[in-house]
Amino acid sequence: MERITGHAGGARGLADEAETARAGAALGRALRAGDVVFLSGGLGAGKTALARAAIAARLAAAGRPAEEIPSPTFTLVQVYEADAPLWHADLYRLSGPEDARELGLDAAAEEGAILLVEWPERLGALAPARRLEIALESPEAGGRLLLWRGVGGGWDHVAEALA
Repeated sequence: MERITGHAGGARGLADEAETARAGAALGRALRAGDVVFLSGGLGAGKTALARAAIAARLAAAGRPAEEIPSPTFTLVQVYEADAPLWHADLYRLSGPEDARELGLDAAAEEGAILLVEWPERLGALAPARRLEIALESPEAGGRLLLWRGVGGGWDHVAEALA
């Protein structure tokens, strides 16, 4: 992913799992209804950990009790009710956009749901024009690097939270 500086995007080092959880919580609190977040990175890069922390923070902010937040690897989509519906999708097992269309992610976003999408490249041409792209990398030096880029404008509220 191209690194972009300024309000459109940036980078943040994540030293350990606790810092990944803090970044995820900040992301979850900053998201607004209709936001779509793409989470990219290899297997074990921390996509699900970041998404879980975002979901937990969003549920807490809405006064919802803590609940188990499973990975949607086999169910493909998990839906949580907060101040806006929150969809967590894992598209790893899909073969392409035609399979993704059946999940209803586009309709959910249009109806004001917040979407966290792992393995978003499976969407192909179905990718929304406005989205936040987050990539997690594991440098050889250890820890993780979180890179983000807002596509389609209107991401200042998230950029400030991730900085």
